[in-house]
Amino acid sequence: MPGEGRRRDLRDFLASKRARVTPASAGLPAGGRRRTPGLRREEVAVLAGVSPTWYQWLEQGRAINVSPQVLDAVARVLCLDEVERRHLYVLAGLNPPPPAGRTHAYCEGLQRLIEAWDPKPATMLDASWNHVAWNQSAGLALSMAQADRNCLMGFFHDPRFRRRERAWRDLAPTVVAAFRAAAAEHPCDHDVHDVVSTLTGTSPDFARLWARQDVQAAGIWINEVDHPVVGTLSFESSQMRLPARPDLTVMLYNPLPGTDTADKIAWLRSTTEDLAG
Repeated sequence: MPGEGRRRDLRDFLASKRARVTPASAGLPAGGRRRTPGLRREEVAVLAGVSPTWYQWLEQGRAINVSPQVLDAVARVLCLDEVERRHLYVLAGLNPPPPAGRTHAYCEGLQRLIEAWDPKPATMLDASWNHVAWNQSAGLALSMAQADRNCLMGFFHDPRFRRRERAWRDLAPTVVAAFRAAAAEHPCDHDVHDVVSTLTGTSPDFARLWARQDVQAAGIWINEVDHPVVGTLSFESSQMRLPARPDLTVMLYNPLPGTDTADKIAWLRSTTEDLAG
């Protein structure tokens, strides 16, 4: 059964990590000879502030109730890094915590990732759907320099999106449902709550859709943008999650087949290059 496999993985994971922590590194006296490497189960329990029986049941993979506080204590004793700590949560059947201290961090490698999508537009969103990076085509096609910093705010307030009213109304429920699903992964993110609070007070359309409590996984969306120079741009947009950075999402915009969107983007790029030259 899937649950049995997960509990077996939890048992093996904890036993392996426990074996790698020496008594000295955990602040315990060396003592005499040991039959097994690393810490004993009883020692992990004492250092984590739980009963030896409870920790034994946890490592045996029994179906017991666990709390984030206790898992954090065990992770501290076993010297787990952030990725290992999140893995422990998953094996124990809890939602993993958000990555610590990395929400606003960025690196050149991620910028190169979205630049490699050129000549098609690509942007990078954080947990609250703020634009944190984009490539040249996105800057030109989506007018990123003038766009609202928050993707969801722009979708509901930017006239470039709302001018194509029928397409906008078809997509709006999906966008809100996808944002709710994404926001649930970051329940303690104040920026996410601020976005919802602001839009609820400024957009009756958002408030109505948010009240429906719909949840939907992100998929491929049809976006239509009214560009001030070249007119309508039509895209198939899709979200790509980064396992190493669960707080970031790559938005890829593929020109919709059967439209002249790709030609319009090529014209914008060539015109910009001519002006720069």
